Amino acid sequence: MTSTLDAPPPPTRSRPQRVWWRRPWIAPLMLAAAAFLAFSVPPYLTFDPANSRLEPPPGNDLYYPLLVAHVLFGTVAMTTACFQVWPAFRAKYRRGHRITGRIYVFAGVLPAGVLGLYIGWYTAAGPSVRVANLAGSALWLIVTVAGLRMARQRRYDEHRRWMSRSFALAMSIAFSRVINIASMIALTPRVDSTFGGNEELMRQTATSIGVWLSPLLLLMFADYLLDRRKYGARRPAGRQAPAAAR
Repeated sequence: MTSTLDAPPPPTRSRPQRVWWRRPWIAPLMLAAAAFLAFSVPPYLTFDPANSRLEPPPGNDLYYPLLVAHVLFGTVAMTTACFQVWPAFRAKYRRGHRITGRIYVFAGVLPAGVLGLYIGWYTAAGPSVRVANLAGSALWLIVTVAGLRMARQRRYDEHRRWMSRSFALAMSIAFSRVINIASMIALTPRVDSTFGGNEELMRQTATSIGVWLSPLLLLMFADYLLDRRKYGARRPAGRQAPAAAR
């Protein structure tokens, strides 16, 4: 009787690295981010408050300059974030990944998040949007600092999880615009009934839905992808060999 337990295990094959064009989400992600920035940023480059998409509070001369700075730092964060989650760039250009990561944190998230707290506090879109902006900015800062801390402690699996959450929050501003449009379409027929003919209240409600729902959905999606990859990697590659062959 011979036992197959003494036989050497079959050689394991490492999964080949996928080239960037075989990851179908890379190009749409970068195009979506570029389209959003191309639409949102130019009005602020004129440094004219009349072109602002957010109404400056009366008598607050500090609001608009800080809003422009928030937009510019946010642009840095969104641009570098796309390179941070690009697997081919991360694998092939380790030094580039570290450099863009530092830019993302110190010239993107940290200044944009701190300024976002100020901008969120003085928003004219109502108390629900104010709380959502304050909570979103604070959470963005917290998860990014946590990711930076994990990297410095060389806990790279945890670093990846926290920075994936940071990336989700960075992109939530763009996704919220999509939700806002859908909310406006859904709520417009209810202006006279639900909102008593108050269109401004309806727009504030649609904005509130976007700023609350966008980060929540993206955070849930990011954790779902991370968990699927984590537990999928632990699955056995095949069935166990029989104990003995007669």
